[in-house]
Amino acid sequence: MKVALPLKVTELGNDRAGGNDDDTFVLLHGYAGSSFTWRGWEPHLALRGRVLLVDMKGFGEAPKPDDGRYSPLDFAELVTELMEERDLRRVTLVGHSLGGGVALLSALREVDLDVRRIVRLVLVAAPGYRQRLPPFVGLSHRPRLSTLLLRALGPRRIIRGAIRSIVYDRSAVSEEQIDAYTRPLLTKDGMRALLDAGRQIVPEGMNELSKRFGEISVPVLLLWGRQDRVVPLSIGQRLAHDLPHAQIEILERCGHIPPEELPEQSWQIVESFLEGNPVL
Repeated sequence: MKVALPLKVTELGNDRAGGNDDDTFVLLHGYAGSSFTWRGWEPHLALRGRVLLVDMKGFGEAPKPDDGRYSPLDFAELVTELMEERDLRRVTLVGHSLGGGVALLSALREVDLDVRRIVRLVLVAAPGYRQRLPPFVGLSHRPRLSTLLLRALGPRRIIRGAIRSIVYDRSAVSEEQIDAYTRPLLTKDGMRALLDAGRQIVPEGMNELSKRFGEISVPVLLLWGRQDRVVPLSIGQRLAHDLPHAQIEILERCGHIPPEELPEQSWQIVESFLEGNPVL
């Protein structure tokens, strides 16, 4: 009996005029995020092909099983299974933050499996090496303190503070953003999954995995906000050196969430990358 993958996948593009079903875009959000992150890009991508907006296991509207498997390696395995299950071809994996790290690991899995479904990567503020964890992730390693803070402040206030701490323009954070990212944390399962993922956010064997980035042969766009305080620009510059076919683009006056902070400007960069790297 086939077991459903613990993902929430929303598909766009097949019935849209001007769409090109030969290209498939799989979008992976960051820690504590959801497919809501991509609302500024999804209409543009849907005109270019098939779009799969993924709420990763434990986040957004995805299932939140209490199985302890919430590491980036677990997420990458699920992405591989999703591509296999739906027989996706000509895939551009688009990942933000944690989702970008998952995209990198998914590409390495393809190398190991000797398959070629992924043809491009778009990595937005993606972690790839050991670094200092931001405070809102580090708290997951202190569950008692996390619980006390949640009770004292409430999820909405914590999310508001977290978003404002990672963007360039704090005044631009909307109530819509706060609502969207708070909603999944209002349940016990949602909070437990968030803390599980935070505790496991550094994948086992990360140093060895990062040494293999040179094996990823597809074109890669690295998109960074210069003022990113979560995954600093130096990480992007190191990835640009280690990935053989990577280009890095830097957005000024932008923090950790380019698709939300500068949706049109960031999309123009992605569009230029796609036009310059057609899938033949």
